[in-house]
Amino acid sequence: QVQLVESGGGLVPAGGSLRLSCGTSGISFRFYDMGWYRQAPGKQRELVATISNNSGSNTNYADSVKGRFTISRDNAKNTVYLEMSSLKPEDTAVYYCSATFMKSNYWGQGTQVTVSS
Repeated sequence: QVQLVESGGGLVPAGGSLRLSCGTSGISFRFYDMGWYRQAPGKQRELVATISNNSGSNTNYADSVKGRFTISRDNAKNTVYLEMSSLKPEDTAVYYCSATFMKSNYWGQGTQVTVSS
């Protein structure tokens, strides 16, 4: 059974930092491209960051988070991370982890991030 479990969300003041983690099981993690997405109330889910499989040499970020967020992966721990700094109220959303390999795509349940002004 495939499981993606996000953690690390919470309430943080503007300008603060958080580190999200997404632990996975049931997949050959290193072969999967991983991504973080977010969905704010009343808005569509949007891409935050992606990292390529294996070494994770390729990363991609939404313009709104470039320079503030960093995605990384630890294949030994089957985990992908999202380091978030200089957080803004507009970063408030539920953050979801996604795993993709060819036609297989899996999602976690999400973790809430709330940034107070």
